[in-house]
Amino acid sequence: MTALDWSVLAGYFVLMVLIGVWSRTKIKTIVDYFTTGGRIPWWLSGISHHMSGYSAVMFVAFAAVAYDYGITVYVWWAVSIGVGVGIGAFLFAARWNRLRSKHGVVSPLEYLARRYNLPTQQVLAYSGATLKVVDIAAKWVAIAILLNGFTGVPMRWGILLTGVVTMLYATLGGLWADVLTDFGQFIIQAAAGIAMFIGVLTHLDGISTLWTMWDKLPEGHGDALTGPYTSTYLIAFLFIKTFEYNGGMWNLAQRYMAAPSGSAAKRSALLSSGLWLVWPLILFIPMCAAPLLVPNLGKSEQAYIELAQLLLPSGLIGLVLAGFFSHTMAMVASDANVISSVITRDIAPVLVKKVRNLSDAGALKFARITTFTFVTVSMLIAILTNGQGVVLKIVVDLVAATMGPISIPLMLGMLPWFKRSGPRAAITSWAAGLAVWTVVKWGIESKDVTLVVALPLATSLIIYVGLGLLMPERRPDVDVLVDSLNDDGVSETAGGQPAPVH
Repeated sequence: MTALDWSVLAGYFVLMVLIGVWSRTKIKTIVDYFTTGGRIPWWLSGISHHMSGYSAVMFVAFAAVAYDYGITVYVWWAVSIGVGVGIGAFLFAARWNRLRSKHGVVSPLEYLARRYNLPTQQVLAYSGATLKVVDIAAKWVAIAILLNGFTGVPMRWGILLTGVVTMLYATLGGLWADVLTDFGQFIIQAAAGIAMFIGVLTHLDGISTLWTMWDKLPEGHGDALTGPYTSTYLIAFLFIKTFEYNGGMWNLAQRYMAAPSGSAAKRSALLSSGLWLVWPLILFIPMCAAPLLVPNLGKSEQAYIELAQLLLPSGLIGLVLAGFFSHTMAMVASDANVISSVITRDIAPVLVKKVRNLSDAGALKFARITTFTFVTVSMLIAILTNGQGVVLKIVVDLVAATMGPISIPLMLGMLPWFKRSGPRAAITSWAAGLAVWTVVKWGIESKDVTLVVALPLATSLIIYVGLGLLMPERRPDVDVLVDSLNDDGVSETAGGQPAPVH
Protein backbone atom coordinates (compact mmCIF):
# COMPACT_ATOMS: atom_id res chain seq x y z
CA MET A 1 0.00 0.00 0.00
CA THR A 2 1.15 3.53 -0.80
CA ALA A 3 1.09 6.62 1.40
CA LEU A 4 -2.11 7.68 -0.35
CA ASP A 5 -3.76 4.38 0.54
CA TRP A 6 -2.76 4.76 4.18
CA SER A 7 -4.08 8.33 4.19
CA VAL A 8 -7.47 7.17 2.89
CA LEU A 9 -7.62 4.46 5.55
CA ALA A 10 -6.59 6.84 8.35
CA GLY A 11 -9.16 9.37 7.20
CA TYR A 12 -11.84 6.70 7.38
CA PHE A 13 -11.00 5.85 10.99
CA VAL A 14 -11.10 9.52 11.97
CA LEU A 15 -14.47 9.92 10.27
CA MET A 16 -15.93 6.98 12.19
CA VAL A 17 -14.92 8.49 15.52
CA LEU A 18 -16.33 11.89 14.52
CA ILE A 19 -19.65 10.26 13.59
CA GLY A 20 -19.77 8.70 17.04
CA VAL A 21 -19.05 12.04 18.73
CA TRP A 22 -21.71 13.84 16.66
CA SER A 23 -24.29 11.10 17.19
CA ARG A 24 -23.80 11.40 20.93
CA THR A 25 -25.46 14.82 20.75
CA LYS A 26 -28.64 13.17 19.38
CA ILE A 27 -28.98 10.80 22.32
CA LYS A 28 -30.81 11.92 25.44
CA THR A 29 -32.45 8.69 26.61
CA ILE A 30 -32.05 4.93 26.29
CA VAL A 31 -34.86 4.97 23.69
CA ASP A 32 -32.72 7.27 21.52
CA TYR A 33 -29.70 5.02 22.06
CA PHE A 34 -31.44 1.84 20.90
CA THR A 35 -34.16 2.94 18.44
CA THR A 36 -33.49 6.68 17.76
CA GLY A 37 -37.07 7.27 18.93
CA GLY A 38 -38.35 6.40 15.44
CA ARG A 39 -36.60 9.33 13.74
CA ILE A 40 -34.73 7.57 10.93
CA PRO A 41 -36.16 8.36 7.44
CA TRP A 42 -37.45 5.28 5.64
CA TRP A 43 -34.84 5.49 2.85
CA LEU A 44 -31.98 5.73 5.33
CA SER A 45 -33.47 2.88 7.35
CA GLY A 46 -33.62 0.78 4.17
CA ILE A 47 -30.02 1.50 3.18
CA SER A 48 -28.87 0.78 6.73
CA HIS A 49 -30.84 -2.48 6.77
CA HIS A 50 -29.20 -3.53 3.50
CA MET A 51 -25.66 -2.60 4.51
CA SER A 52 -25.98 -4.23 7.93
CA GLY A 53 -26.07 -7.58 6.16
CA TYR A 54 -22.50 -7.21 4.89
CA SER A 55 -19.20 -7.77 6.60
CA ALA A 56 -15.65 -8.52 5.55
CA VAL A 57 -16.68 -12.18 5.58
CA MET A 58 -18.23 -11.59 2.17
CA PHE A 59 -14.84 -10.60 0.76
CA VAL A 60 -13.06 -13.53 2.41
CA ALA A 61 -15.31 -16.59 2.74
CA PHE A 62 -17.83 -15.77 0.00
CA ALA A 63 -15.08 -14.55 -2.33
CA ALA A 64 -13.55 -18.01 -1.88
CA VAL A 65 -16.86 -19.65 -2.82
CA ALA A 66 -17.11 -17.46 -5.93
CA TYR A 67 -13.52 -18.33 -6.88
CA ASP A 68 -14.08 -22.07 -6.40
CA TYR A 69 -17.70 -22.46 -7.62
CA GLY A 70 -18.72 -19.31 -9.49
CA ILE A 71 -21.98 -17.38 -9.62
CA THR A 72 -23.85 -19.81 -7.38
CA VAL A 73 -22.86 -17.73 -4.33
CA TYR A 74 -24.94 -14.84 -5.67
CA VAL A 75 -27.93 -17.13 -6.21
CA TRP A 76 -28.07 -18.96 -2.89
CA TRP A 77 -26.85 -16.04 -0.77
CA ALA A 78 -27.85 -12.65 -2.19
CA VAL A 79 -31.01 -13.70 -4.02
CA SER A 80 -32.20 -15.66 -0.99
CA ILE A 81 -31.77 -12.60 1.21
CA GLY A 82 -33.40 -10.28 -1.33
CA VAL A 83 -36.47 -12.49 -1.69
CA GLY A 84 -36.61 -13.13 2.06
CA VAL A 85 -36.50 -9.42 2.91
CA GLY A 86 -39.18 -8.79 0.27
CA ILE A 87 -41.42 -11.34 1.99
CA GLY A 88 -40.67 -9.75 5.34
CA ALA A 89 -41.70 -6.33 4.04
CA PHE A 90 -45.29 -7.56 4.08
CA LEU A 91 -45.12 -9.80 7.16
CA PHE A 92 -42.65 -8.42 9.70
CA ALA A 93 -41.27 -4.92 9.03
CA ALA A 94 -44.32 -2.91 10.07
CA ARG A 95 -45.02 -5.18 13.06
CA TRP A 96 -41.56 -4.52 14.49
CA ASN A 97 -42.17 -0.80 14.20
CA ARG A 98 -45.57 -1.03 15.90
CA LEU A 99 -44.05 -2.84 18.86
CA ARG A 100 -42.04 0.34 19.48
CA SER A 101 -44.67 2.94 18.60
CA LYS A 102 -47.63 1.24 20.34
CA HIS A 103 -46.00 -0.67 23.18
CA GLY A 104 -42.78 1.17 23.98
CA VAL A 105 -40.60 -1.82 23.05
CA VAL A 106 -36.89 -0.94 22.88
CA SER A 107 -35.28 -4.39 22.62
CA PRO A 108 -36.39 -6.89 19.93
CA LEU A 109 -36.88 -9.50 22.66
CA GLU A 110 -38.72 -7.25 25.07
CA TYR A 111 -42.20 -8.29 23.92
CA LEU A 112 -41.53 -12.02 24.42
CA ALA A 113 -42.22 -11.95 28.16
CA ARG A 114 -45.80 -10.91 27.43
CA ARG A 115 -46.22 -12.94 24.23
CA TYR A 116 -45.02 -16.15 25.94
CA ASN A 117 -43.54 -15.84 29.44
CA LEU A 118 -40.36 -14.73 31.18
CA PRO A 119 -38.49 -18.08 30.93
CA THR A 120 -39.01 -18.13 27.15
CA GLN A 121 -37.68 -14.60 26.83
CA GLN A 122 -34.63 -15.42 28.96
CA VAL A 123 -33.79 -18.65 27.09
CA LEU A 124 -33.85 -16.90 23.72
CA ALA A 125 -31.94 -13.91 25.09
CA TYR A 126 -29.08 -15.95 26.54
CA SER A 127 -28.69 -18.31 23.59
CA GLY A 128 -28.91 -15.52 21.02
CA ALA A 129 -26.44 -13.30 22.88
CA THR A 130 -23.94 -16.14 23.13
CA LEU A 131 -24.27 -16.85 19.41
CA LYS A 132 -23.75 -13.17 18.58
CA VAL A 133 -20.48 -13.00 20.50
CA VAL A 134 -19.05 -15.94 18.53
CA ASP A 135 -20.45 -14.60 15.25
CA ILE A 136 -18.77 -11.22 15.75
CA ALA A 137 -15.49 -12.85 16.76
CA ALA A 138 -15.49 -14.52 13.34
CA LYS A 139 -16.03 -11.15 11.67
CA TRP A 140 -13.06 -9.64 13.49
CA VAL A 141 -10.98 -12.51 12.13
CA ALA A 142 -12.20 -11.85 8.58
CA ILE A 143 -11.21 -8.19 8.63
CA ALA A 144 -7.86 -9.08 10.19
CA ILE A 145 -7.20 -11.54 7.34
CA LEU A 146 -7.88 -8.80 4.80
CA LEU A 147 -5.71 -6.25 6.61
CA ASN A 148 -2.91 -8.79 6.86
CA GLY A 149 -3.21 -9.60 3.15
CA PHE A 150 -3.04 -5.95 2.09
CA THR A 151 -0.51 -4.61 4.59
CA GLY A 152 1.14 -7.47 6.45
CA VAL A 153 -0.20 -6.21 9.80
CA PRO A 154 -0.34 -9.18 12.23
CA MET A 155 -3.78 -10.64 12.89
CA ARG A 156 -4.14 -9.62 16.53
CA TRP A 157 -3.12 -6.03 15.81
CA GLY A 158 -5.68 -5.86 13.04
CA ILE A 159 -8.37 -7.09 15.44
CA LEU A 160 -7.32 -4.58 18.09
CA LEU A 161 -7.21 -1.65 15.65
CA THR A 162 -10.68 -2.22 14.22
CA GLY A 163 -12.10 -3.21 17.59
CA VAL A 164 -11.00 -0.10 19.44
CA VAL A 165 -12.30 2.30 16.78
CA THR A 166 -15.62 0.43 16.63
CA MET A 167 -15.85 0.47 20.41
CA LEU A 168 -15.47 4.25 20.47
CA TYR A 169 -18.15 5.21 17.98
CA ALA A 170 -20.59 2.43 18.91
CA THR A 171 -20.42 3.21 22.62
CA LEU A 172 -20.80 6.95 22.09
CA GLY A 173 -23.33 7.15 19.28
CA GLY A 174 -25.69 4.18 19.66
CA LEU A 175 -28.02 3.36 16.78
CA TRP A 176 -27.64 6.85 15.28
CA ALA A 177 -23.93 6.18 14.75
CA ASP A 178 -24.66 2.72 13.34
CA VAL A 179 -27.12 4.03 10.75
CA LEU A 180 -24.88 6.91 9.66
CA THR A 181 -21.84 4.66 9.29
CA ASP A 182 -23.99 2.25 7.27
CA PHE A 183 -24.74 5.11 4.88
CA GLY A 184 -21.05 6.00 4.67
CA GLN A 185 -20.32 2.35 4.03
CA PHE A 186 -22.85 2.40 1.17
CA ILE A 187 -21.00 5.28 -0.51
CA ILE A 188 -17.57 3.70 -0.02
CA GLN A 189 -18.71 0.31 -1.24
CA ALA A 190 -20.31 1.82 -4.32
CA ALA A 191 -17.10 3.60 -5.31
CA ALA A 192 -14.83 0.63 -4.63
CA GLY A 193 -17.19 -1.97 -6.08
CA ILE A 194 -17.77 -0.09 -9.32
CA ALA A 195 -14.03 0.52 -9.68
CA MET A 196 -13.33 -3.20 -9.28
CA PHE A 197 -16.14 -4.12 -11.70
CA ILE A 198 -14.81 -1.76 -14.38
CA GLY A 199 -11.26 -2.96 -13.73
CA VAL A 200 -12.21 -6.57 -14.42
CA LEU A 201 -14.05 -5.71 -17.63
CA THR A 202 -11.12 -3.56 -18.82
CA HIS A 203 -8.55 -6.31 -18.22
CA LEU A 204 -10.63 -8.96 -19.98
CA ASP A 205 -12.94 -8.45 -22.99
CA GLY A 206 -14.75 -5.26 -22.06
CA ILE A 207 -18.51 -5.35 -21.61
CA SER A 208 -18.73 -8.65 -23.51
CA THR A 209 -16.91 -10.24 -20.57
CA LEU A 210 -20.27 -10.46 -18.83
CA TRP A 211 -21.37 -13.23 -21.21
CA THR A 212 -18.09 -14.56 -22.64
CA MET A 213 -16.12 -15.28 -19.47
CA TRP A 214 -18.26 -18.23 -18.38
CA ASP A 215 -16.95 -20.49 -21.17
CA LYS A 216 -13.38 -19.70 -20.13
CA LEU A 217 -13.94 -20.36 -16.43
CA PRO A 218 -13.85 -23.85 -14.89
CA GLU A 219 -16.87 -26.02 -15.59
CA GLY A 220 -19.92 -25.17 -13.50
CA HIS A 221 -18.92 -21.58 -12.68
CA GLY A 222 -21.88 -20.22 -14.62
CA ASP A 223 -24.40 -22.60 -13.04
CA ALA A 224 -26.96 -21.19 -10.63
CA LEU A 225 -26.48 -24.15 -8.29
CA THR A 226 -23.38 -26.34 -8.22
CA GLY A 227 -21.14 -28.29 -5.89
CA PRO A 228 -22.64 -28.63 -2.39
CA TYR A 229 -25.16 -25.86 -3.14
CA THR A 230 -28.26 -27.77 -4.22
CA SER A 231 -31.89 -26.76 -4.69
CA THR A 232 -32.66 -28.16 -1.24
CA TYR A 233 -29.90 -26.02 0.22
CA LEU A 234 -31.29 -22.97 -1.60
CA ILE A 235 -34.80 -23.51 -0.20
CA ALA A 236 -33.47 -24.05 3.32
CA PHE A 237 -31.26 -20.98 3.04
CA LEU A 238 -34.21 -18.90 1.82
CA PHE A 239 -36.27 -19.87 4.87
CA ILE A 240 -33.38 -19.14 7.20
CA LYS A 241 -32.64 -15.74 5.67
CA THR A 242 -36.32 -14.81 5.69
CA PHE A 243 -36.29 -15.21 9.46
CA GLU A 244 -32.77 -13.93 10.04
CA TYR A 245 -32.92 -10.74 7.95
CA ASN A 246 -36.40 -9.73 9.07
CA GLY A 247 -35.58 -9.60 12.77
CA GLY A 248 -34.14 -12.95 13.77
CA MET A 249 -30.81 -11.20 13.31
CA TRP A 250 -31.83 -8.81 16.06
CA ASN A 251 -29.97 -5.72 14.86
CA LEU A 252 -31.99 -5.70 11.62
CA ALA A 253 -35.24 -5.52 13.58
CA GLN A 254 -33.90 -2.27 15.03
CA ARG A 255 -33.81 -0.71 11.56
CA TYR A 256 -37.54 -1.28 11.22
CA MET A 257 -38.20 -0.09 14.77
CA ALA A 258 -36.27 3.12 14.10
CA ALA A 259 -38.45 4.15 11.13
CA PRO A 260 -41.20 6.75 11.77
CA SER A 261 -44.14 4.36 11.21
CA GLY A 262 -45.13 0.86 10.20
CA SER A 263 -45.75 1.90 6.60
CA ALA A 264 -42.34 3.62 6.49
CA ALA A 265 -40.73 0.43 7.83
CA LYS A 266 -42.39 -1.52 5.01
CA ARG A 267 -40.97 0.87 2.42
CA SER A 268 -37.51 0.56 3.95
CA ALA A 269 -37.73 -3.24 3.70
CA LEU A 270 -38.72 -3.07 0.04
CA LEU A 271 -35.77 -0.77 -0.68
CA SER A 272 -33.39 -3.16 1.09
CA SER A 273 -34.86 -6.10 -0.85
CA GLY A 274 -34.29 -4.36 -4.18
CA LEU A 275 -30.70 -3.52 -3.27
CA TRP A 276 -30.03 -7.15 -2.33
CA LEU A 277 -31.22 -8.37 -5.72
CA VAL A 278 -29.10 -5.91 -7.73
CA TRP A 279 -26.00 -4.67 -5.95
CA PRO A 280 -24.32 -7.99 -4.88
CA LEU A 281 -24.22 -9.03 -8.53
CA ILE A 282 -21.87 -6.09 -9.22
CA LEU A 283 -19.68 -7.24 -6.34
CA PHE A 284 -19.64 -10.93 -7.21
CA ILE A 285 -18.88 -10.67 -10.96
CA PRO A 286 -15.22 -9.73 -10.26
CA MET A 287 -14.93 -12.55 -7.72
CA CYS A 288 -16.30 -15.05 -10.25
CA ALA A 289 -13.86 -13.80 -12.90
CA ALA A 290 -10.89 -14.04 -10.53
CA PRO A 291 -9.65 -17.45 -11.81
CA LEU A 292 -8.98 -15.79 -15.16
CA LEU A 293 -6.95 -12.96 -13.64
CA VAL A 294 -5.27 -14.59 -10.63
CA PRO A 295 -5.24 -18.31 -11.43
CA ASN A 296 -4.02 -21.19 -9.27
CA LEU A 297 -4.34 -19.46 -5.92
CA GLY A 298 -3.21 -21.64 -3.04
CA LYS A 299 -5.80 -20.02 -0.76
CA SER A 300 -8.99 -18.95 -2.51
CA GLU A 301 -9.79 -16.70 0.49
CA GLN A 302 -7.11 -14.37 -0.87
CA ALA A 303 -8.94 -13.93 -4.21
CA TYR A 304 -10.38 -10.45 -3.62
CA ILE A 305 -7.13 -9.17 -2.13
CA GLU A 306 -5.18 -10.37 -5.16
CA LEU A 307 -7.73 -8.80 -7.53
CA ALA A 308 -7.59 -5.45 -5.78
CA GLN A 309 -3.81 -5.34 -5.83
CA LEU A 310 -3.78 -6.28 -9.52
CA LEU A 311 -6.53 -3.98 -10.79
CA LEU A 312 -6.82 -0.91 -8.61
CA PRO A 313 -4.60 2.19 -8.62
CA SER A 314 -3.10 3.89 -5.59
CA GLY A 315 -5.74 5.42 -3.36
CA LEU A 316 -8.48 3.06 -4.47
CA ILE A 317 -6.83 0.16 -2.66
CA GLY A 318 -7.06 2.21 0.51
CA LEU A 319 -10.70 2.91 -0.31
CA VAL A 320 -11.39 -0.82 -0.81
CA LEU A 321 -9.74 -1.61 2.51
CA ALA A 322 -11.71 1.17 4.17
CA GLY A 323 -14.81 -0.43 2.72
CA PHE A 324 -13.85 -3.77 4.25
CA PHE A 325 -13.39 -2.10 7.62
CA SER A 326 -16.66 -0.26 7.19
CA HIS A 327 -18.59 -3.49 6.52
CA THR A 328 -17.37 -5.26 9.61
CA MET A 329 -17.26 -2.30 11.95
CA ALA A 330 -20.80 -1.24 11.06
CA MET A 331 -22.12 -4.77 11.58
CA VAL A 332 -20.28 -5.19 14.88
CA ALA A 333 -21.46 -1.80 16.13
CA SER A 334 -25.01 -2.74 15.17
CA ASP A 335 -24.78 -6.10 16.95
CA ALA A 336 -23.19 -4.49 19.99
CA ASN A 337 -26.07 -2.02 20.19
CA VAL A 338 -28.79 -4.65 19.96
CA ILE A 339 -27.04 -7.02 22.39
CA SER A 340 -26.76 -4.10 24.78
CA SER A 341 -30.51 -3.51 24.42
CA VAL A 342 -31.25 -7.18 25.18
CA ILE A 343 -28.98 -7.20 28.23
CA THR A 344 -30.17 -3.80 29.47
CA ARG A 345 -33.91 -4.40 28.94
CA ASP A 346 -34.33 -8.18 29.14
CA ILE A 347 -31.53 -9.93 31.04
CA ALA A 348 -30.09 -7.54 33.64
CA PRO A 349 -33.43 -6.39 35.14
CA VAL A 350 -34.28 -10.02 35.88
CA LEU A 351 -30.92 -10.71 37.53
CA VAL A 352 -30.36 -7.42 39.39
CA LYS A 353 -33.25 -5.56 40.99
CA LYS A 354 -31.28 -2.31 41.08
CA VAL A 355 -31.21 -2.17 37.27
CA ARG A 356 -35.01 -1.96 37.14
CA ASN A 357 -34.92 1.29 39.10
CA LEU A 358 -32.16 3.10 37.20
CA SER A 359 -32.78 6.70 36.19
CA ASP A 360 -32.72 7.64 32.50
CA ALA A 361 -29.12 8.77 32.84
CA GLY A 362 -28.19 5.64 34.76
CA ALA A 363 -29.83 3.35 32.20
CA LEU A 364 -28.03 5.11 29.35
CA LYS A 365 -24.69 4.75 31.15
CA PHE A 366 -25.38 1.07 31.78
CA ALA A 367 -26.20 0.58 28.08
CA ARG A 368 -22.89 2.14 27.04
CA ILE A 369 -20.96 -0.06 29.50
CA THR A 370 -22.69 -3.14 28.10
CA THR A 371 -21.84 -2.13 24.52
CA PHE A 372 -18.20 -1.63 25.50
CA THR A 373 -18.07 -5.02 27.20
CA PHE A 374 -19.63 -6.92 24.28
CA VAL A 375 -17.08 -5.56 21.80
CA THR A 376 -14.22 -6.34 24.19
CA VAL A 377 -15.29 -9.96 24.73
CA SER A 378 -15.73 -10.62 21.01
CA MET A 379 -12.26 -9.18 20.34
CA LEU A 380 -10.69 -11.40 23.00
CA ILE A 381 -12.28 -14.51 21.51
CA ALA A 382 -10.97 -13.58 18.06
CA ILE A 383 -7.47 -12.90 19.39
CA LEU A 384 -7.25 -16.05 21.52
CA THR A 385 -8.38 -18.35 18.69
CA ASN A 386 -6.13 -16.47 16.23
CA GLY A 387 -8.75 -17.05 13.56
CA GLN A 388 -7.54 -20.43 12.40
CA GLY A 389 -10.20 -21.87 10.08
CA VAL A 390 -13.19 -20.32 11.84
CA VAL A 391 -14.54 -17.82 9.32
CA LEU A 392 -16.68 -19.86 6.93
CA LYS A 393 -17.36 -22.57 9.52
CA ILE A 394 -18.87 -20.18 12.04
CA VAL A 395 -20.66 -17.75 9.78
CA VAL A 396 -22.21 -20.24 7.36
CA ASP A 397 -22.64 -23.40 9.44
CA LEU A 398 -23.19 -22.29 13.02
CA VAL A 399 -25.04 -19.02 12.51
CA ALA A 400 -27.20 -20.17 9.60
CA ALA A 401 -28.13 -23.43 11.32
CA THR A 402 -28.86 -22.12 14.82
CA MET A 403 -30.44 -18.79 13.94
CA GLY A 404 -33.53 -20.65 12.69
CA PRO A 405 -34.44 -22.29 16.02
CA ILE A 406 -33.83 -19.01 17.85
CA SER A 407 -35.78 -16.91 15.33
CA ILE A 408 -38.91 -19.00 14.86
CA PRO A 409 -40.59 -18.25 18.22
CA LEU A 410 -39.47 -14.62 18.01
CA MET A 411 -40.75 -13.98 14.50
CA LEU A 412 -43.84 -16.17 14.24
CA GLY A 413 -44.99 -14.92 17.62
CA MET A 414 -45.91 -11.60 15.99
CA LEU A 415 -48.17 -13.15 13.32
CA PRO A 416 -51.91 -13.70 13.89
CA TRP A 417 -51.88 -17.22 12.42
CA PHE A 418 -49.78 -18.56 15.28
CA LYS A 419 -51.67 -17.30 18.33
CA ARG A 420 -52.22 -20.89 19.45
CA SER A 421 -48.46 -21.44 19.87
CA GLY A 422 -47.48 -20.51 23.41
CA PRO A 423 -44.50 -20.95 25.78
CA ARG A 424 -44.48 -24.73 25.46
CA ALA A 425 -44.24 -24.56 21.67
CA ALA A 426 -41.62 -21.79 21.78
CA ILE A 427 -39.16 -23.45 24.17
CA THR A 428 -39.64 -26.96 22.80
CA SER A 429 -39.09 -25.85 19.21
CA TRP A 430 -35.97 -23.92 20.22
CA ALA A 431 -34.50 -26.83 22.20
CA ALA A 432 -35.32 -29.46 19.57
CA GLY A 433 -33.80 -27.39 16.74
CA LEU A 434 -30.54 -26.86 18.60
CA ALA A 435 -30.44 -30.51 19.67
CA VAL A 436 -30.87 -31.70 16.08
CA TRP A 437 -28.12 -29.36 14.89
CA THR A 438 -25.78 -30.68 17.61
CA VAL A 439 -26.45 -34.30 16.66
CA VAL A 440 -26.10 -33.75 12.91
CA LYS A 441 -23.05 -31.51 13.12
CA TRP A 442 -21.12 -33.03 16.00
CA GLY A 443 -22.78 -36.39 16.70
CA ILE A 444 -22.86 -38.04 13.28
CA GLU A 445 -20.45 -35.40 11.91
CA SER A 446 -22.41 -34.97 8.69
CA LYS A 447 -20.57 -33.25 5.85
CA ASP A 448 -23.83 -32.57 4.01
CA VAL A 449 -24.13 -28.78 4.16
CA THR A 450 -27.83 -28.92 3.24
CA LEU A 451 -28.63 -31.35 6.05
CA VAL A 452 -26.72 -29.34 8.65
CA VAL A 453 -28.50 -26.11 7.70
CA ALA A 454 -32.00 -27.35 6.84
CA LEU A 455 -32.81 -29.99 9.43
CA PRO A 456 -32.64 -27.80 12.57
CA LEU A 457 -34.88 -25.18 10.94
CA ALA A 458 -37.41 -27.74 9.74
CA THR A 459 -37.48 -29.38 13.17
CA SER A 460 -38.13 -26.10 14.99
CA LEU A 461 -40.79 -24.99 12.52
CA ILE A 462 -42.71 -28.28 12.62
CA ILE A 463 -42.66 -28.47 16.40
CA TYR A 464 -43.66 -24.83 16.90
CA VAL A 465 -46.62 -25.08 14.54
CA GLY A 466 -47.53 -28.65 15.52
CA LEU A 467 -47.65 -28.03 19.26
CA GLY A 468 -49.72 -24.93 18.66
CA LEU A 469 -52.29 -27.02 16.80
CA LEU A 470 -52.23 -30.08 19.06
CA MET A 471 -51.70 -28.40 22.45
CA PRO A 472 -52.87 -24.78 22.05
CA GLU A 473 -52.05 -22.18 24.70
CA ARG A 474 -54.13 -19.27 23.46
CA ARG A 475 -54.69 -16.31 25.84
CA PRO A 476 -56.86 -13.18 25.45
CA ASP A 477 -54.02 -10.79 26.32
CA VAL A 478 -51.82 -12.37 23.66
CA ASP A 479 -54.60 -11.98 21.11
CA VAL A 480 -54.83 -8.26 21.94
CA LEU A 481 -51.07 -7.82 21.64
CA VAL A 482 -50.78 -9.61 18.30
CA ASP A 483 -53.87 -7.91 16.83
CA SER A 484 -52.50 -4.49 17.76
CA LEU A 485 -49.59 -5.05 15.34
CA ASN A 486 -51.81 -5.33 12.26
CA ASP A 487 -52.06 -1.60 11.47
CA ASP A 488 -50.68 1.81 12.42
CA GLY A 489 -53.78 2.83 14.42
CA VAL A 490 -53.34 4.28 17.91
CA SER A 491 -52.99 1.68 20.62
CA GLU A 492 -55.73 1.57 23.23
CA THR A 493 -53.71 2.83 26.18
CA ALA A 494 -54.22 5.54 28.70
CA GLY A 495 -53.70 8.95 27.15
CA GLY A 496 -52.81 7.38 23.81
CA GLN A 497 -49.26 6.72 25.05
CA PRO A 498 -47.33 3.56 24.13
CA ALA A 499 -47.97 0.73 26.56
CA PRO A 500 -44.69 -0.81 27.69
CA VAL A 501 -44.37 -4.55 27.17
CA HIS A 502 -42.64 -6.36 30.03
